[in-house]
Amino acid sequence: MNELYFTFKIKQHLNRGLQQLPPATVSRLANARELALQRQRVAEKRSVLATAGSFIQHHIDSLHLKQVLLALAVAAGVATYTYWSAEQNIFELEEIDSALLADDLPVAAYADRGFAAWLKNSVSE
Repeated sequence: MNELYFTFKIKQHLNRGLQQLPPATVSRLANARELALQRQRVAEKRSVLATAGSFIQHHIDSLHLKQVLLALAVAAGVATYTYWSAEQNIFELEEIDSALLADDLPVAAYADRGFAAWLKNSVSE
């Protein structure tokens, strides 16, 4: 039995039971339904920016101090690693440049196709 058929059967059963209720009970139920509909919150129309602002404000308000500190620690770690990686890269390039400037290679050697392979081998040694 699929879900829609099951809900249809429940609805039919409840409607049959409604016919057997006394008229005073039916009128009390109708009044209670009307009162509940009046108390129901009406959706306010807001602009998209106001909705986005309340969404952001809700998530900022629900943050805990531990979450903020953890996010700051992760950001500091990423920044430190990026700085360290850049320093290592600069150091490697500095070694290559100083080796090239100190060496007595002719200018034609720099235009050679195998020069890049020679550089990689000399740096790795």
